[in-house]
Amino acid sequence: MSSEDAPGVKLRQEIVDVPAYKQGRAAPADGFKLSSNENPFAPLPSVVDAVGAVLGDLNRYPNAGGLDLRERLAQRHGIGVGQVHLGNGSVSLLAQLISAAAGAGDEVVYAWRSFEAYPGLVTVAGATSVQVPNRADGSHDLAAMAAAITDRTRVVIVCTPNNPTGPIVTAAEFETFMAAVPPHLLVLLDEAYYEFVTDDGSVDGIPLLGRYPNLVVLRTFSKAYGLAALRIGYAVGQEAVLNAARSAAIPLSVIDAARVAALASIDSEDELMERVARVAMRRDELRDALIAQGWNVPQAQGNFIWLATGDETAWANDAFFDAGLTVRAFAPEGIRISVGEQESVEKLLQVAADLVRNLPNGHPAKRLG
Repeated sequence: MSSEDAPGVKLRQEIVDVPAYKQGRAAPADGFKLSSNENPFAPLPSVVDAVGAVLGDLNRYPNAGGLDLRERLAQRHGIGVGQVHLGNGSVSLLAQLISAAAGAGDEVVYAWRSFEAYPGLVTVAGATSVQVPNRADGSHDLAAMAAAITDRTRVVIVCTPNNPTGPIVTAAEFETFMAAVPPHLLVLLDEAYYEFVTDDGSVDGIPLLGRYPNLVVLRTFSKAYGLAALRIGYAVGQEAVLNAARSAAIPLSVIDAARVAALASIDSEDELMERVARVAMRRDELRDALIAQGWNVPQAQGNFIWLATGDETAWANDAFFDAGLTVRAFAPEGIRISVGEQESVEKLLQVAADLVRNLPNGHPAKRLG
């Protein structure tokens, strides 16, 4: 969009210049959608029943405060109910917290490449992004991020496992980082893929809240719990910080169907976490097979893997699509592929094997190595 598209209407040019968030391409007929990091398993019947039970009240506004769900989460994590805040997906919570802390003239520091929504959220808040390149293995360079903090910095975002590259932030790395961060600076630890992590060295943010009053941890029911369509996530942190986020929130944005689905999912958590374990095992097997083909795949700890296709990203993306697989392309860097149905794995590996042999300019890892 350009300013000429709306003659006479004065718009913020920095907003006009930001590309709108776009979902990945729809899956081809009889294909597999591996572009959105969705859980490949259908919702549990108990969750569907819980949602169905509230559909008769669509003429009423939702119980958006979600006290019952907040109490359940607070009890689980050993914190006060005021330290839990619900949102319309964790990305809405990010938007609220960034807007609550940063505005015109302020800076927000985050790794790049990381979650693609970060730049737009910062711009909408009126602040300036400071993007710190990932290390060669796709992980955060926390020392460089700490060094990028200035007197204009108001927020730092840490994404673990990092979307879209996959590596974690370790507990030791994070504690060293927090020791270097000024205590007045808001640190957002984005743990949207927390449940898929199998590395024992990974940071676990919620137990650290008592030590770091400037820390807020974000989690979601979209991925591991399979509630992507209902958009519900939560933030935990100091109540005063979350109260500011509540002030920045769009009223009544958490719907009853999402709230009751989250509660029903917690009730059936053992079954859901067994599914998560299967996805994590499939992820590890997929990564091993890709490495055996010759790909240089970063350590994957979410429900996705990353292929560094470099300048051939668009070409590789089309090759996957032509084979019936939608993936997420981030040109000119690489492709993120969600771990989907078991039936998708064989086709994915077939296409990847052809690609690694036939990339027009050779394998990116070999060129970069």
